[in-house]
Amino acid sequence: MLRLITRWLLLAAALLAIEHLYDGLTVNGFTSAMVAALLLGLLNAVVRPLLVILTLPVTLLTLGLFLFVINAAMFYVAAWLLEGVQVSSFGAALLASLMYSLCAMVIDLALNQIFRDSDVIVR
Repeated sequence: MLRLITRWLLLAAALLAIEHLYDGLTVNGFTSAMVAALLLGLLNAVVRPLLVILTLPVTLLTLGLFLFVINAAMFYVAAWLLEGVQVSSFGAALLASLMYSLCAMVIDLALNQIFRDSDVIVR
């Protein structure tokens, strides 16, 4: 549970960092970033797998590159649903989703290392 909450807070901080690095994304504060990170997680857990299955022929035809479009769509929908997050265009959503995915990958690698080391200490 601690790992999940830590990941959520770090992903919210990553959204704020992306907002400072990239002009196409606007986040109105840490609370908005936390809600956006939660909504992105829910969309990626529920809606994204359905879209991946429905667009499988296109994904295969583009050798997997269409998955970037699906990620951008999830990011764009999350920004559309939330008042505190704005994305200037679909291209901005694509770039922001790439940066967010990269941050999530780094966060997951770090948390795996931290929590794996703490499991060894506890045992």
